Amino acid sequence: MNKKLNTLLFAVVLLTIVVSCAKKGSITGGEKDETPPVFVKAFPPNFSTNFNKDEIRIYFDEYIKLKDAQQQIIISPPMDPKPTITPLGGAGKFIKIKFLDTLLQNTTYSINFGESVEDNNEGNSYPFFRYVFSTGDFLDSLHVKGTVASAIKKKIEPNITVALYEVDENYSDSLVFNTVPRYITNTLDSTAFDFYNLKKGKYKLIALKDAASNYTYEPRQDKIGFYDEIITLPEDTAKVFTIKIFKEVFDFKALLPKQVSKNEFIFPYEGERDSMKIKLLSDVPDDFISRILPDKEKDSLHYWFKPFFESDSLIFEVSNSKNYIDTLTPRIKDQYKDSLKLSSKFGSSLPLNENFVLLATTPLDSINEKLITLTDKDTLAIPFSVHLDRKINEAELVFEKTEGNSYTLQILPEAIKDFVGNVNDTIDVRFRTKKLADYGTIFLTLQNVKQYPVLVQVTNEKEEVISEKIAKNEDILPFEYLDPGKYFIRVILDTNGNGKWDTGNFLKGIQPEEVKYFPEVIDLRPNWELKQIFILE
Repeated sequence: MNKKLNTLLFAVVLLTIVVSCAKKGSITGGEKDETPPVFVKAFPPNFSTNFNKDEIRIYFDEYIKLKDAQQQIIISPPMDPKPTITPLGGAGKFIKIKFLDTLLQNTTYSINFGESVEDNNEGNSYPFFRYVFSTGDFLDSLHVKGTVASAIKKKIEPNITVALYEVDENYSDSLVFNTVPRYITNTLDSTAFDFYNLKKGKYKLIALKDAASNYTYEPRQDKIGFYDEIITLPEDTAKVFTIKIFKEVFDFKALLPKQVSKNEFIFPYEGERDSMKIKLLSDVPDDFISRILPDKEKDSLHYWFKPFFESDSLIFEVSNSKNYIDTLTPRIKDQYKDSLKLSSKFGSSLPLNENFVLLATTPLDSINEKLITLTDKDTLAIPFSVHLDRKINEAELVFEKTEGNSYTLQILPEAIKDFVGNVNDTIDVRFRTKKLADYGTIFLTLQNVKQYPVLVQVTNEKEEVISEKIAKNEDILPFEYLDPGKYFIRVILDTNGNGKWDTGNFLKGIQPEEVKYFPEVIDLRPNWELKQIFILE
């Protein structure tokens, strides 16, 4: 009996262990694979010389795929046509590169895969794998490195193309517009760049935000930056180069105007407007008058005229103070007349340091203050005056504001009349002011300024300018009535004293005006008065 009992007890214990193990141990896929692919071999071998094949195969220890190959894989010097590279859209154990044209003689080629090579299952990358070969007897081995920055912004876009043009008897700066450079690389998601396997010689160093990815400079869509001096290798291999990219401003050019309503043409232009003038040369009625307004966002002028008159086309002369003159002939036809639409510049919250401003979609002509009333939250009438600025098409309501108050502006019918005869209907606008304690103030002191004046700007996290001042000496600069939030401070070294940041020009060898950023973000809180010293370096 004891033997049977012992046997039974042993069976129960064994069954309990089995059941317990079954509950605790469930079937899984095993530990996550975090190992990147491993390069195994290449045919021809990596770093080959006297290369004369039309195909390369690069093998890995597992199935791989190529992610964002068009952006990540950089071949230097560039090839035209580009070779075909597989696998694209699938997976395989090797990468095949098929050349479609004859390679240059005695040239070292570098194929940088960036972060495109990933294993097929988990997406583990094999970063910055490079395949290098030479069609000559040896591999070029010189190296250049550096960083790219924005000339005006704190942050720079990713994927900046950096190029080296060989400076020889055939070089000119105009080559950037139509000639592929000798060597290229890319910053990818970084701000740093590296060139490898360069040959001895002299080079021009250029950076492009290359929208078309064609390795040539197209000013209308690209940004450019350049190093001032010619680089000499191997003498300059120890240097770390910095390039700041910028968007060039074109020389002024008037574009063909377009009629957008019965009494309005839009005149677009390129470059700096300066003192752009528009003169109508066509015959017009005796009572003809016009008004010109700048667009608040686009590079264009609004040309308003009355009365409308029948004609197939109009002849305009456009000129500016820099001896530019052109004749433009847009077509004209009868269209619907624009209606008057009004809006508030500051929305529903009026800053305590600003006046209330009305904006209009058509040119404002007159305002009858007797048909306008302003009351506060206690319905008390508030005295005010209206100043109409026809040059910028804004009506400013000036009154004594109080903090933490709300206001109602009532505009009765026909109080406002525009250039083409439109009048308003009844309008009620409600807005408020904050309390002083809702704002913060930055008292900024600049030190180590080499030359005044400088332009000082406070920007938000999107790098939009919130407030700016011109500093002409070492006086403290107060930036008041700032909403709580995070801010950056930048100082523009205004070398020509025109009160704005000036961009560069590649062909003229002009770098953009230098910009200094305060290194830390400023976290401003309500009712704070922050004293900050900015030492320019």
